Parts: sequence; structure tokens; C-alpha cells
Amino acid sequence: MTGLYAIGDIHGQKDMLDAALCRIEADGGRDARVVFLGDYSDRGPDVRGVIETLVQGRAEGRDWVFIKGNHDRFFELYLDPEGPRADPHLMIGYHWLHPDVGGIETVASYGLSVPERIRASEMAARLHEAVPESHKAFLRELKLSHRQDGYFFAHAGIRPGIPLDEQSAQDLLWIRKPFHEDRRDHGAVIVHGHTPVSEPQRYVNRINLDTGAGHGRKLTVAAFENGKVYHLTANGRVLLPVRD
Repeated sequence: MTGLYAIGDIHGQKDMLDAALCRIEADGGRDARVVFLGDYSDRGPDVRGVIETLVQGRAEGRDWVFIKGNHDRFFELYLDPEGPRADPHLMIGYHWLHPDVGGIETVASYGLSVPERIRASEMAARLHEAVPESHKAFLRELKLSHRQDGYFFAHAGIRPGIPLDEQSAQDLLWIRKPFHEDRRDHGAVIVHGHTPVSEPQRYVNRINLDTGAGHGRKLTVAAFENGKVYHLTANGRVLLPVRD
């Protein structure tokens, strides 16, 4: 093991992803393990390019761990071989191709548009043809969590009071307030994304690395070493202090 890094929610921002990977390499982490916290899909301009970069990295033998985000599940469910499905946790009236959700940008990155009048089954069939099999496999094979060196990596967080190995997919992909407000020791420090913040935030029991790339802000990389956590910036490491 030559180091441990984590990258927050990417949301189709390939240029930001490329810059993040360059920062890791400049930090000496070319062969290190990198944990990606999910939400590769939706909102940003180049979802296809992001997923292709990750697929190619894995094929080249990079030590990369891919966590599933709720937006990745939206994409995966839409590509269900038995017909497009919606995530039941979405608010009534919303679906993956709703303008506020972000699927339209994902579809566009594969060279398609969404006509005003088209059946979901036909749209899904067109998308099936456009999405490479390697990208479909990538979505299917995403992990819900990863545990290492006293850290537990999950997209959204965990349900407090539930053992880490018994967490539900729903909570790992979606939870917010009950997790954010809980200051108990969870048995590991939870490293997550899902909820955008202006800067990476480190608390005694959790670290939030989603800094709003999906909304055009920035993509955060963290480095973990000897119990310390660093924000890996374009100018190098900056120690991430523990907040009250």
C-alpha cells in the first residue's frame, strides 16, 4: 500500500476529475488506492468521459475502489434489461429525466437528446444502444461501501446505531440529517459525499468531501496518512482540521 486517497462526487466533470488525478500523481500517489465516493453521473457535461476514464483506469490495473451514488443508481435502474425503473426514494413527480435531477445531461453525453413526446421504454432502448457494455458493467459492479484503516467510505453516510456491516442500501445512498446531526462514534470515521458543502468538512466521526462539482463548483481530493487527513489542493496538502 502506497497511500490512500478519496475523491468526492464528480457528476460528469471530466476536466475536474483529470485535474484531481494529476494532483494525486504529483503527491506521489500514482500507485495508491483511490476511493471514489460515487455520483459519477448526472448534471455535469461529460458523464461518458468520466466513466470511460474510470473504466480505463481499472483496466490498466489502477488500485481504484468505486462506490455507488444515488445518481449512479438512477442511471443503472433506467438501463434495467426488463425496462426502465425509477428510484422509489425520489419525490413524487420526479424521475431521472426530470430537468432538476440531471439525467438529461447524462443522456446528452452519450450523444442523445430527450424528445418532448417519447415513451420511457423507447428512450431506454435508445440509451441501451448508445451506452457501451463496459459502462453498464461499471454501474452494475459499483460497491455500496468500503472499509479501510479506520475509515468507512459510503456515498451518503450511515444510519447511526446500526452496525456498519448491516447498513441498508437506502441509507448508504441517501441518508442526510439523522447522520449529519449524530456525534457518536460509529466504529470508524465515515467518509462520504452526497451533501454539497463549500469546503471539505471533517468532524470527529465523519468527513464530507462533496464540494459541489455537480453544481459547477469544485471537486475535492483527500489524502489519508498516519491518522491525519489532508485536503489535496493544486498547491499540495493542507491539513484538514477537526470541527467542533
